[in-house]
Amino acid sequence: MVNHIHLDLVGGLSGDMFIGAVLDAFPELGEDLQSVIETAGFKNLVRLETTATGDGTLTGTAFRVIADSDAGGHGHRHFSNIRSILTESGLEPDIRNCALGIFQIIAEAEARIHGKSVDDVAFHEVGAWDSIADIVCAAALITRLNVSVWTTSSLPMGSGRVMTAHGPLPIPAPATAMILESFTFIDDGIPGERITPTGAAILRFLDPDQQRPTGRLRRTGLGFGSKRFEGISNVTRLLAFDAASDVDTWNQDEVVQLEFELDDQTAEEIAWAIDRLRLLDGVIDVVQWAVQGKKGRQMTALRLLVVPAEETNVMNACFELTSTLGIRRQQVTRGILPRTGQIRADASGDVRLKSAQRPGGATVKVESDDLANSESLRVHRARRRQLESGDET
Repeated sequence: MVNHIHLDLVGGLSGDMFIGAVLDAFPELGEDLQSVIETAGFKNLVRLETTATGDGTLTGTAFRVIADSDAGGHGHRHFSNIRSILTESGLEPDIRNCALGIFQIIAEAEARIHGKSVDDVAFHEVGAWDSIADIVCAAALITRLNVSVWTTSSLPMGSGRVMTAHGPLPIPAPATAMILESFTFIDDGIPGERITPTGAAILRFLDPDQQRPTGRLRRTGLGFGSKRFEGISNVTRLLAFDAASDVDTWNQDEVVQLEFELDDQTAEEIAWAIDRLRLLDGVIDVVQWAVQGKKGRQMTALRLLVVPAEETNVMNACFELTSTLGIRRQQVTRGILPRTGQIRADASGDVRLKSAQRPGGATVKVESDDLANSESLRVHRARRRQLESGDET
């Protein structure tokens, strides 16, 4: 079962590139998109066009929404008007709510930029019939994929100016930049508008992590944009994976690994620093071991596993609590067994146990600290055996 999709923004992202990539990987999802548009109230206003295409390097799918020349498709509409159109349509509730959520993201960004209320925001390019239909189609595909995990690559910055109803604007366009606050960008030196406001709003709605994908690759898709860039294919690549839990008995996550060595702190100082580091938010574990450094010096190596969101705070603490002058860091993937906690009572009191689901079956382990009141090694071992086997005591 596919439940993890990774978006690789090779050329960038727009609404039609997103849809093209999905349909390239999942062509069966496009069979009734035209009827979805008609249900939304756009019958005889737009038609959908899906074509196999290529640029001499890659081949994939190009998706276009073509507005009828008599449909008044280039006028502007206020968000309140678009919301009414979608709310009063016959769209399935999940598709309607998804489309409204994407429009809401754009409206809130435009409202902040122009100092207006959300309802008074006037959509120009995004308010045309073809652009509205673009978002409805994207919402239909997102809903039908029903994917629990979305990830994305770093976002291409682009450069230059883009012509809008407000005149030429810098790239990324102000609304796009505002929507994508907190995302990581790269500048690959290729100019032009790489991410459109619609593409940005879809990303924000999906709320993807920016990390490497994991799992068993099931499908791939390439969605072509209408522009052509020199030296790179203007595509969004979609990679669809089984979740790690579908492939193996363990889960996976991303953590940051910090490493450094110390040769000028005493053992007492290092022990004090490690105790302090273990108490920090986001620190999963701290280990130490002896190593031999340059000139035969005996050194202590430290390795910390840290939740990515707390990386900066933990690195600052390492510099404050130890004498290191440099820290190596890397993001790593780790496998984690599903585990649950429970409390079990024996004659000496309540004891915490941790149960882990291993490939060969579940195992149970007692928290050692909770056996510290045992009066002898014999009693300590007997209590552990009884508690971990589940025998009543």
